Amino acid sequence: LPGDISFDGTSFADIPDGFAALSKIPDAGLFQLFAFIGFLEIFVMKDITGGEFVGDFRNGFIDYGWDTFDEETKFQKRAIELNQGRAAMMGILALMVHEKLDVSLIPDLF
Repeated sequence: LPGDISFDGTSFADIPDGFAALSKIPDAGLFQLFAFIGFLEIFVMKDITGGEFVGDFRNGFIDYGWDTFDEETKFQKRAIELNQGRAAMMGILALMVHEKLDVSLIPDLF
């Protein structure tokens, strides 16, 4: 990416991939990341008391027509979301393992 990640001249190209990036990100940038995640956890992504199901994060804000679905459709959509979440967790775990093993997922073609 072009440009700088901080005012001290650290560019995006100076940041390595994977876990090694954490040691290269400036302290203010890490603080911003953790502060934003903390804000989301505390104020936005609250599991409401008396929700329709465990993990109901709607909070009365965005519904996207959920209340118009019948019970069978709601169950199907929750199952699909759960399976997609599991697939995403397996995918990120595979990427983390490959990084630690120093094995590239993309073969060298040239």
